[in-house]
Amino acid sequence: MNLTISGHHLEVTPALREYVLTKLDRVTRHFDQVVDVNVLLTVEKQKEKERRQRAEVTLHVKGRDIFVESANEDLYAAIDQLMDKLDRQVVRHKDKLQDHHHIAPKRIAVAGEAV
Repeated sequence: MNLTISGHHLEVTPALREYVLTKLDRVTRHFDQVVDVNVLLTVEKQKEKERRQRAEVTLHVKGRDIFVESANEDLYAAIDQLMDKLDRQVVRHKDKLQDHHHIAPKRIAVAGEAV
């Protein structure tokens, strides 16, 4: 898995990097076929008293790219919301990949008997 954590108008400290890594462990625990992860942490200066912290992630898995973004006044809260959204989307993608079709027991018995 290739991981890129970058900051826009923000220096990515080792504490931020470690926090993102611990949160990403939950996602990779649910779905281990992750190819690429790009995390972008941004500080937007819309108004000086109301600074918005934004986090976005692009997760490349086999067959699909998953993009999630979240904004909050606190960067750690934005990362928490981001990972919750990402986890839900990864679980939904994994659920779509699995084959949920099954053969009814009646059909197995009929197919197994010689006619």
